[in-house]
Parts: sequence; structure tokens; C-alpha cells
Amino acid sequence: MLRYMVRRILATIPVMVVVAIFVFSLLYFAPGDPAAIIAGDQATAEDIALIRESLGLDRPFLVRFGEWSWNILNGDLGTSIFTGLPITHLIAQRIEPTLSLTVLTLVFAILVAVPLGVLAAWKAGTWVDSAVMIFAVLGFSVPIFVVGYILAWLMALQLGWLPVQGYRSIGDGLWPWFRSLILPSISLGCVYIALIARITRSTVVEVLRQDYIRTARAKGLAQMPTLFIHGLRNAAVPIVTVIGIGFAMLISGTVVTESVFALPGLGRLTIDAILHRDYPVIQALVLIFSFAYVLVNLAVDLAYTLFDPRIRY
Repeated sequence: MLRYMVRRILATIPVMVVVAIFVFSLLYFAPGDPAAIIAGDQATAEDIALIRESLGLDRPFLVRFGEWSWNILNGDLGTSIFTGLPITHLIAQRIEPTLSLTVLTLVFAILVAVPLGVLAAWKAGTWVDSAVMIFAVLGFSVPIFVVGYILAWLMALQLGWLPVQGYRSIGDGLWPWFRSLILPSISLGCVYIALIARITRSTVVEVLRQDYIRTARAKGLAQMPTLFIHGLRNAAVPIVTVIGIGFAMLISGTVVTESVFALPGLGRLTIDAILHRDYPVIQALVLIFSFAYVLVNLAVDLAYTLFDPRIRY
């Protein structure tokens, strides 16, 4: 097990190197001259030259990439062109809302989707199964921003139960913090719940058809232990896999959700950086999101042995 963990951790290094090369190349692959775009229409040739120098576009690609990589390894993500502040400072200011939204959505989605999927598998072929599958289809079909606007209109504007927009720090109190994230978490979690519930249903249905499940039922084992101890545990590997794969969907959905509900997180920072052509910030954020996705998939691989003792590395 330890040897496998070391191999998997080492295997993430070339992945991150490829991601770093791609992220750094964004500045060179962008259409037009990035320096001219940042400088604006009224800029002089000297202004454009200064911006090209600050971005390192006047130096060879490999030299600039080596310097950028070395700075990244030393914790220096660069400086924002638009604000002039260190990117690490901007990320430190914005990371709490994004982490709060992501963790709360992940917990909410798993707690809702897994029981829904098991229930649909237990009631396969009935109206309950059909209702869960209809919800799964709607969850995939309706865009996140549409769900967000509907929930904001109903729960905030019409009923007045929750705030329309904004974020309250956890330092302001647990309930104000949680209250500000209810609508964003539900909006972001709908598509994630649909994905997990659908996979849970299909895998549990397949497991419930196995001989050992029929044997457990023949011995008089109650329905709930049969479903959740024998059925769900043996179906856990595909479910955990889709949770890890869907994390990419969660990251992309965070950008949209934070824009709809005006959350001052990394997703909103990404949108602002794109609008202002702040390439160093865009590079740093894409690198961070990619690194988070790689870590989640590493955790998923390591979790396989916890759910299925037959897996040995």
C-alpha cells in the first residue's frame, strides 16, 4: 500500500509539469499581442514595449518558463497586472468563500445523492425510480446559472428567507456563514447530485442482482443492512470514482455560481482576471485549480482500498 501511494504521488509530478507548460503557454497562444491588448487602443509603442518586458515576452520561451517555474516552486505566483498586488495576496483574500462553497456543496451533494441513488435502486421500476431519474435528467439539462436565478427569485426575493447575494465570513458566526451559502450550494450541487445519484442507482442495481445479496436476503437479513452494508459498500468504488471525476464539474461550476451570487471567491477573481486580461492571475488560478483536481483524483485512487479490500497494490 505504501509503495502504491509513493508511486501515485510521484506519478502526479509529470502531470503537473505538463499542466504547468500548458498554463504558461496560455500567454503565448492567446490571439493577438497580449501586451497590445492589455495596453489598450490609446497606448504608445513605448507602453506596449514596457508591458512586453514586464510579461517577459521579449525573452525566449524556455528562459521565461524556467524563471516562472522556479518562482512557483518558491511560492511566488507573480504580480497582478491590473491591481499591482502579489497574486498570493489576492488568492489569500478570496480563498475562504471558494473553499467554503466547494466543501459545503460536496458534503451536501453526497448526503443527498447517495441515499437518492440507493432508494432508486431499491425501488427500481417504480415511480420512485422514475422520479429520481427525471430529477437526474433535469439536473444535467438545466444550467447552473438558471437554477441560481430561480432559487434567488423564489427563496430570496419572493419569500425573503435567504440573502440574494453576498458572503459572510465564518468569523462572523456559523449561522450567517451557512445562511449565505445555502442558495449557492444548492445551485451548484444540483448537477453534482444528478451525476452521483444516477451512477449510484445503476451500480447498486447491478450489485443487488448478485448471488451474495440473494443469499443475505434468504438468511433473513433486514432490508436496510442489505442495501447499505452489502449493496452500497460493494458499489462504492464506481461511486467514489464519479465523485472524483465530477470534481472538475464542481470547479467550473464555482466560477458561474460565484458570479451569480456575487461571492468574492476565486471563481469571481477568475472572471475579473479574464475581463481585464490579467494573464499572470489567470495562469496562477488555472494552475491552482488543476493542482486541486490532481490531488482529488489521487485521494480517490487511495480510497479504493478502503471500500474494496479485494484491491491490493
